Amino acid sequence: MSFVKIPVKGMRDIMPLEMELREYIISLISETYASFGFRRIETPCVENIENITSNQGGENEKLIFKILKRGEKFKLEEARSAEDLVDCGLRYDLTVPLSRYYANNMNELDKPFKALQIGNVWRADRPQKGRFRQFVQCDIDILGEKSNLSEIELIIATTTFLKKVNLSDFKVRINDRRILKALALSAGFKEDECDNVFISLDKMDKIGLDGVKSDLLSYNYDSNVVDKYLNYFKSINNSANDFCLNNDIEIDNKVLTDLDDIIEVVKNINNINIEFDPTLVRGMSYYTGPIFEISVNGYSGSIAGGGRYDNMIGNYISMPVPACGFSIGFERLIDILMENNYKIPKNIEKYAILLDKDSSIEEVKESFNEANKMRSEGKIVNILRKSKNYKFQKETLENEGYKLIDKVLKED
Repeated sequence: MSFVKIPVKGMRDIMPLEMELREYIISLISETYASFGFRRIETPCVENIENITSNQGGENEKLIFKILKRGEKFKLEEARSAEDLVDCGLRYDLTVPLSRYYANNMNELDKPFKALQIGNVWRADRPQKGRFRQFVQCDIDILGEKSNLSEIELIIATTTFLKKVNLSDFKVRINDRRILKALALSAGFKEDECDNVFISLDKMDKIGLDGVKSDLLSYNYDSNVVDKYLNYFKSINNSANDFCLNNDIEIDNKVLTDLDDIIEVVKNINNINIEFDPTLVRGMSYYTGPIFEISVNGYSGSIAGGGRYDNMIGNYISMPVPACGFSIGFERLIDILMENNYKIPKNIEKYAILLDKDSSIEEVKESFNEANKMRSEGKIVNILRKSKNYKFQKETLENEGYKLIDKVLKED
């Protein structure tokens, strides 16, 4: 029997230095969000197939890793389609499982409930640079708070963390799904055409206005409607209220004042760069109100994103529950930090005791006693035999932050 020596396509092995960075960042995320009152929870990686194929996850529902029924439930001869053989799937995000979790446990949870989740999710996506089939998501959500206090706190908490890892040159963009819809309808698109319009608009940062126009015309929409729609985005200011007023867009005034209030409060905290952007879409169909993203100067794409999803939990229980969440792109964050040679603050001293290959049993005992004493003082101690290529071994250990204790050199 031959063994395959590489991971499954779209999965990857993580080396020790990167793993140390990931664990440190997770601890810093947890510590930062805990200071805002968020409490960590965990949901299973496997969910009932009905929960994750309920038209809440948009295109992600096409990427689910499905799990076959087991034992007596697996009846191949009776199956009419592949779906008859499936009863579970790996979660593709953390938001849908959180909604199910809240519906199951709401009577035992704080109100509002401020949740923190950090865990792996799986999508049968096409693997490419920076895109994996298994990856970590890091979410904070506030459930049960209908005011824009949720959006304000989510944005401030996330940007507070980003500054802790020296990512201060970032921009927060914010919009509202109701403004997106009002713009499309005002231009003359029909309600059932809005999803296609949003998909085209979401490409704005990659293909520009002309590219979006070509994309919309490919659906055979009226060119006058397309021109009117795109004309809205030729002049944008930082006030949602002024933008809609200047373009004669009819929309509930509270939607606009809430958005402008979020911007005003967030701007006041540590001079955060935040602006209204009516071209911001966010892909998830479950968003119902404000949506937001964070991008870091010098890097394409976003490093965090989220929004309000007030209707999702109501799918599980017979009552509406307001909900809002923000997710850090953890893998993207790690890539940026590694590219910037980010160093973990060294609060713990690390030592490597190097023994000669011919060390006596007494020297070994002495070294382990010395190491235990140092560990009791809070130090990290690694006991190793000297390798043949001592120079390389020494450089590697020093690069990993170890101070060397060479027993042979000490005796000499």
